[in-house]
Amino acid sequence: MARTRGRRFLPLAALALVAYDAHGQESATSAAPATHDADALAKELSNPVSTLISVPFQENLDFSIGQNDGWRSTLNVQPVYPVSLNSSWNMINRAILPITYQDNVVGSQSDFGLGDTTVEIFFSPKAKTSGGLIWGVGPALLLATATKDVLGGEKWGAGPTALVLKQEGLLTYGLLVNHIWSFAGNGNRNDISSTFIQPFYAYGAGHGRTYTLNLESTYDWKAGQWTIPVNLVASQVLKLGSQLASVGIGGRYYVEAPASGPEWGIRIFVTLMFPEH
Repeated sequence: MARTRGRRFLPLAALALVAYDAHGQESATSAAPATHDADALAKELSNPVSTLISVPFQENLDFSIGQNDGWRSTLNVQPVYPVSLNSSWNMINRAILPITYQDNVVGSQSDFGLGDTTVEIFFSPKAKTSGGLIWGVGPALLLATATKDVLGGEKWGAGPTALVLKQEGLLTYGLLVNHIWSFAGNGNRNDISSTFIQPFYAYGAGHGRTYTLNLESTYDWKAGQWTIPVNLVASQVLKLGSQLASVGIGGRYYVEAPASGPEWGIRIFVTLMFPEH
């Protein structure tokens, strides 16, 4: 049976972001890159089909999982590599490779290894629409790369993915969706039919700071079950030595999840950026 959750996480997350902003007001000027526009870079990172080459390392810690009150660490390595196809079109290649450690999630055992990899390829026009929309469509692939059966579905899958967004001044908002059906893999494992829906809203606060709210909603058509974490994060563009990067922290709360799913979590990330000179 699913667990529908309340909203007590959100005030705590908002308080943490206020504290982050207070610190940022003091340090953002010195932290902003001198040779690149920090706000422009932050805005590009808010656009999933921008032409910025980046490598995000996103650490997700989820707690209160299942009856054993287990926890899980998932480090998502998410390289983004855009390719210019011609004068009108870009191809944006995005991958998500999870590296997972979990404890007391499956019985009392601990598990560590790679999870299944998701790859999305967006074909996106270089020019915005007359209404200012940015969009992209393409295939989504599920690769059975998990090194342990409890960390993946042991299935290969594919389906469509699409994205639409708009950037107006300090705001970026839009919607990313995909659907994946399994077509091969271990015949003893459940087939996959899963829809991912991610509405997102980002506010650029200046000096390379961004506040982002999104819902990473997944619907499992085979189980008839939603999983909906609400993520609220703050990020800052800066230099790590000579490397341009964006660092961020935030929280997540599961407003809907299976009975064996987590209740809340923390997200910490570092995104390495490689803008064209």
